[in-house]
Amino acid sequence: MRVCMAGPLAVLAPCEIAEARKSTFAAVAGESLAREREQGGATGGSTVVYELRIYHVVPGKLDSLVARFRDYTDKLFAKHGMKSVAYWTALDEPVKSSTFFYILEHPSREAAAANWQAFQDDLEWKTVKAKSEEHGKLVEKIDSTFLTLTDFSPLPRI
Repeated sequence: MRVCMAGPLAVLAPCEIAEARKSTFAAVAGESLAREREQGGATGGSTVVYELRIYHVVPGKLDSLVARFRDYTDKLFAKHGMKSVAYWTALDEPVKSSTFFYILEHPSREAAAANWQAFQDDLEWKTVKAKSEEHGKLVEKIDSTFLTLTDFSPLPRI
């Protein structure tokens, strides 16, 4: 019998991805938890949302995608009001060489939609994307899931 022990994206066999999403988000969302609780919390009227994004990367292109995020995308997110919570790569195959994970914080779903539209329309982003994909696209598929904190989410350990 196989026992799945999912830590914060430390082990990502296919059966563990859903569990890793939950535990990873709980581990990193704490920084915003205190602020969100001050605003009313997930069940008290706060509109803050988190977006978990999973990029399924073209084989051999993970390093290029990570470099694009490190050198350009993260700064462009900030320019468009999207707060980066954290970025991850997996430690183990089968997803180690083909998957990139991150979480963004948005003031609301409406703000997320507006900010993504502004980001996609940004000439600087279009230039960065085109240059990074001169030798082929980097990403095959993007999964996006909007999340809200529960009222019992733990505070982060510092």
